[in-house]
Amino acid sequence: MHLSVLAPTQIVDLAVSVVLGLIMFGVGLSLTFDDFTRIIRYPKSFFSALGIQMLGLPVIALLINLIAPLPATLKVGFLILSASPGGATSGFLTYLWRGNVALSLSLTSVNSILALFSIPLVVNFALRVFMGRETDLHLPFWDTVQQVFFITIIPATLGVAMRHYFPYQAQLISKPAKYVMLVLLAVVFLVKMFASESQGGAGLTWEDFFQITPVALIQNAACLFTGYFFLQYMKQPHPSRLTAAIECGVQNTTLAFLIASVMLGNQEMVKPALVYSLFSFWTACLFAFISNRIASGSR
Repeated sequence: MHLSVLAPTQIVDLAVSVVLGLIMFGVGLSLTFDDFTRIIRYPKSFFSALGIQMLGLPVIALLINLIAPLPATLKVGFLILSASPGGATSGFLTYLWRGNVALSLSLTSVNSILALFSIPLVVNFALRVFMGRETDLHLPFWDTVQQVFFITIIPATLGVAMRHYFPYQAQLISKPAKYVMLVLLAVVFLVKMFASESQGGAGLTWEDFFQITPVALIQNAACLFTGYFFLQYMKQPHPSRLTAAIECGVQNTTLAFLIASVMLGNQEMVKPALVYSLFSFWTACLFAFISNRIASGSR
């Protein structure tokens, strides 16, 4: 379809997908094939982080929202968010803050597929607990698989292959690519933050921010700390702990938008993910900065 006939929201969504694909290519430039085989040989970090993402995050969201002073629809929105696994943004943050990038990409690939089965369970549970009803929810399998492959796996694999076969050119590109990716991601966030709803932005009111932000900050902090300290409890190294924290704290808000808005047809349920997406990138950066300082000081 020609760009001139695309709606503004479709153009923004297309731009976000392209930017995330470019970011994953840049992330792939920092990896080798050995990074992934190391995860296969030592899978404890992978299964620990995957377990806390798939099981721990919905439990955290449930406990917080059982006591949060919010309408039932917003509480369901927070549960939907907790069940939406980390995506390309978490992979880029892991790369930016020197976490275990191969672990992050492996988690994104696997948990995105598992989410096809876990999200309907979590959503139906949330609807029954907070609203006393259920829904027959099925995620579009091939759409989800295509999103994972075209936005995450294929661009990252091309980056890994370029580093393997053209190491000199990959080294030349990788350093400036980090700054270009930061600028591109900042543009995407600015659009989402300040554009109107008809232009692909969030379209939130100040009342929404005041009501949702405190609960969103508590849930975000709980997810970041749980991811980090659970892997510390499992005796995993700092880069893997940091990766788990970022994967737990930076959710795939696009998927949460899709479930709440398109599949459930409830715009109120979209708002927690919208508010969460406006600050979770920055809180993850702050968490990574502090934890890296503490880790380097303890060596």
